[in-house]
Amino acid sequence: QVQLVESGGGLVQPGGSLRLSCRASGSFIKINDMGWYSQAPGKQRELVATITRGGSTTYADSVKGRFTISRDNAKNTVDLQMNSLEPEDTAVYYCNADVLSWSRRAQYWGQGTQVTVSS
Repeated sequence: QVQLVESGGGLVQPGGSLRLSCRASGSFIKINDMGWYSQAPGKQRELVATITRGGSTTYADSVKGRFTISRDNAKNTVDLQMNSLEPEDTAVYYCNADVLSWSRRAQYWGQGTQVTVSS
C-alpha cells in the first residue's frame, strides 16, 4: 500500500508565500508523475502543477510565474512553492502520484491540506 502525506498549508495574507510538501511511503517500485491539485468550495478538483520523474513540469495558467513544483526522487517527495498568493488560490490542495508497485500501477492521493489566502 502507498500513502501520501501532505504538510505546509495554512493561513496567509494576499501576496504572501507558502510551501507545500508531500511524501510518499509504502512498498513500490517507482513513482512516475507527481502533482498538486486544488479544490475550492463548490468546485471540481483541478490541476495546479505536475512534474515527471525526469523533472519536466506543467502548470495551470492561473499559477504560472507564481508557483514552482519540484521533487526529490531519492526521498519520494514533491513540493509546491507558492508565491504571490491571491484570495482565489484558497482551496484544499491535494498531492497526487502515479505509482508503480509490484502488483499494479495506480494513482494515489493525499488527504489534502487547506490553504487560505485572506487579509
